[in-house]
Amino acid sequence: MRVTFALAFSFFCLTLFSVHAQNVAAPVAAQSASVQWLDDFSAAKSVAAEKQLPILMYFTGSDWCGWCVKLHKEVFDQKAFQEYAEKQLVLLKIDFPRNIELSKELQERNLQLRQQFNVRGFPTIYLVDAEGKTLGQTGYRPGGAEEYVKHLQKLLKKN
Repeated sequence: MRVTFALAFSFFCLTLFSVHAQNVAAPVAAQSASVQWLDDFSAAKSVAAEKQLPILMYFTGSDWCGWCVKLHKEVFDQKAFQEYAEKQLVLLKIDFPRNIELSKELQERNLQLRQQFNVRGFPTIYLVDAEGKTLGQTGYRPGGAEEYVKHLQKLLKKN
């Protein structure tokens, strides 16, 4: 009986350690390969003009919106998206968090952009050119990073 209990307890501990190790390692890997997200539309337009790239505007509630968290985890944190974005997009995050404090200036800029683009829900993605002209609009889509990249390419190809 003691041997069975000891084996069961050992298995439980190993399983628990394995799950914990996976959860700790995953965010570190995602962070080390992450791309840069700007938070200033004027700066994003300047970079887009200089590099002749479209801007991906990501309207999000980063700390409370379940679909935003899902999109970030399934797409934006993945290598396939990051490799594409690094060469083909300027990334702009327009955040409306509930528990993260943003500067008053950033809050006002984000609200102005939300109104300008008539954003009613999160996540909302706009693809715009360096002058701010809309090239496409989308949101969360299932299928992972590779499929999302193909979807973005189709939206951009229309213009």
